[in-house]
Amino acid sequence: MSHYRSNLRDIRFDLFELLGRDDVYGSAPFADFTRDAADTVLDEAERYATNKLALSFSDVDRAAIAFDATTHSVRLPQDYRASAADYLSSGWLDLDLPEKLSGQAVPPTLRWCVTELMLGANAAIPQGLNVIPQVIRLLHQEGTESQRRLAELITEHQWMVTMVLTEPDAGSDVGAARTRAIPQPDGTWHLEGVKRFITYGDHDLTDNIVHMVLARPVGVDGAGGPGTAGLSLFVVPKFHFDPKTGELGERNGVYATGLEHKLGITGSPTCEVTFGGEHPAVGWLLGDRHAGIQQMFEIIKHVRMLVGVKAMATLSTGYLNAREYALNRVQGQPLVRTDTAPGAVPIIDHPDVRRSLMTQKAYAEGMRALILYAASQQDRIEISRAQGTLDTEADACHQLLLPVIKGFCSETAWRILGQESLQTFGGSGYLKDYPLEQYVRDTKVDTLYEGTTGIQGLDLFSRKIVRDRGAALERLLVDMDKTADDGNDTFATERALLRAGIDAVRDMCTLLTDRWGTTDHKDRRPLAAQDTTRLLLQIGNLVCGWLLLRSAQIAEERTTTTTTTAAPADRDFYLGKAATGRWFARHVIATIPAELVSMQHTSSDLVELPRTAF
Repeated sequence: MSHYRSNLRDIRFDLFELLGRDDVYGSAPFADFTRDAADTVLDEAERYATNKLALSFSDVDRAAIAFDATTHSVRLPQDYRASAADYLSSGWLDLDLPEKLSGQAVPPTLRWCVTELMLGANAAIPQGLNVIPQVIRLLHQEGTESQRRLAELITEHQWMVTMVLTEPDAGSDVGAARTRAIPQPDGTWHLEGVKRFITYGDHDLTDNIVHMVLARPVGVDGAGGPGTAGLSLFVVPKFHFDPKTGELGERNGVYATGLEHKLGITGSPTCEVTFGGEHPAVGWLLGDRHAGIQQMFEIIKHVRMLVGVKAMATLSTGYLNAREYALNRVQGQPLVRTDTAPGAVPIIDHPDVRRSLMTQKAYAEGMRALILYAASQQDRIEISRAQGTLDTEADACHQLLLPVIKGFCSETAWRILGQESLQTFGGSGYLKDYPLEQYVRDTKVDTLYEGTTGIQGLDLFSRKIVRDRGAALERLLVDMDKTADDGNDTFATERALLRAGIDAVRDMCTLLTDRWGTTDHKDRRPLAAQDTTRLLLQIGNLVCGWLLLRSAQIAEERTTTTTTTAAPADRDFYLGKAATGRWFARHVIATIPAELVSMQHTSSDLVELPRTAF
C-alpha cells in the first residue's frame, strides 16, 4: 500500500475557490487547459504519484547507492533506477517544457500542483529530474544555436542535467568559488576544479549528463573578476556527442570523485565532482556571454520554489498519515465519559491530539495557499509576456515571496513534522514501520540547500524589501488590509488579529530598515541582520494566516448556502476550512506582535561578544 496521502480537495479549493483560476484556465495563452482539462490532469497526476511513483519510496531510502572510486561511477539501486526511469519517460516533465518544444502552454499554478503530487509521493526522484525542463528553458532562452540544439537532444534522448555551484571551501559563499575556465583556440573552454553537493552528479540512469557549471574565466578581459560577478556559466557534458544526432563519443574530463552519505533523500546520488583531473573537461560558455550568476539564477529561482513545495508536500502527507492513525488508534479514556464514549476512544478524541492535528493541517494548507498564490503571480507574468509586456507588479510579488516560500516552508515543515506529525504516532512514529521517520529525515535538507534560511532572510530583506523601499511588500499588505477591514462580523476576532499582525510586520520592516541604514552608514547592519530570519518567518506566518482567513470566509459562506443534500464529506471539508482559518489567526497570527516586541529589544550585545564566549 502506498504511503502517500494526497489532498486533491484542498488543491482544487485553492485553485478555483480561493484564487479563481477558472477565470484564467481556458483563456490565452492557456487556451488548451480549461477547468475540465485541469481536473483531468490533476486526477491522472494523483493516480500516477500514488500508484506508481510512491511505491518505491521506502525501497530507494534503504538500498545503498554503489560508488566505484576506480571508475568514478555511481550505480543506483535497482528499484530507484526503475522508478526514476519510469518517471523520466512518463511525460509529466513535459508540462514544464517551453511551449516551443512541448506545443502546450500550461498554467504555472497547475504545473506546481502536479509537482506537489510528485514530490509528496517520492521526493528523491522528481526533485532532481524536475530541473531538466528548467535547463532546457535556459538553453533555449540564453543559448547559442548549437546550445538550443543541445536542449532538443536532452529532450529527445532523455539526458540528465545538473546545476553545479558549490565548492568544498566556498560553501554558501558562491562568490569564493575557485573553479577555473580556460579559453581554447577552438572556442571551447577547459574547466579545472572540484565541486561538491552536486545532486545527480553521476549515475547510471541516463546515457549522458549535461552539467551547468559556474566557473571563473582566466585571462579574459572584462570577465573572471572577484566575487559572484566574475563567474560565468558553462555547459559541460559527461560524454562528448554528435551535435546533430546526439550519438555519444568519448568520455569528457568530468568525474565523480566522491559520494556524499546523507541523513535523508538517500536514494538521490549527491556527489563530489572533479573537472579536469585526468584529462580536459571541455565545455562551452552559455550564450557566448559572461553572465553566469544571472543565468544560473533562472534555475535557482525555480529550485528554491521547488524546495518549498517539497517541504509543504511532505508535511501534507505527514499530516494526513497522522490523521488516519489518530482516527484508528484506540487508546486512553476520555476526559469526560459519556454514554457514547464509555471506554477507550480513538486518540483523535483527546484534546491535545486535536491541537496537534490542527497545527499540522493549518500549516500544510496555509503553505499550499502561499505557494499557489505565488504561482498565480507566475500565471499573471506568463499572460503578460504572451501579450508582449511584463506584469511588473506580479513579477515583484513573485520575487518577494520566493525566499519566504523556500525559507518559511522548509523550516516550518521540518519542525511540524518532527514535533507534531511523528509525535502523533507516539513510539511507533520512531520506527520504520511508518513513513514519518523518513519524512523527517528527508525534509531537514530543505532548510539547507539552495541557500540556508539565514541567507534567505538576508535576501528577502536586503534585496527584496530594501532595494524597492518596501513597495512590493506594501502592495501585498494593502491587499491584506482589505481582508482585515472588510466588516465581516462572523470573523471579527480573527480580522482584528490579522490587523494587529499586519501592523506589526509593517513596524518590523520600518525598524529593520532604520537599523540597516544607507550605504554610507552601515554601522548598525549587524543589529538588523540578527532579525532578518525572524522577519521572514513572520511574513510567512502572516501571508499563510491571511490566505487561511480568506479561505475560512469562503468556507463559511459555503456552509450556509450548501443544501442539506450535499455530501457530508463536502460539508465537513468546509467546516474544517472555517475552523482552520480561525485557529491560525488565534494561535499563530496572534503571536506576531510579540515578535515585534522581541525585535525592539534586540541589542548589539550579541555581535560584540568575543568568539570564545560562545
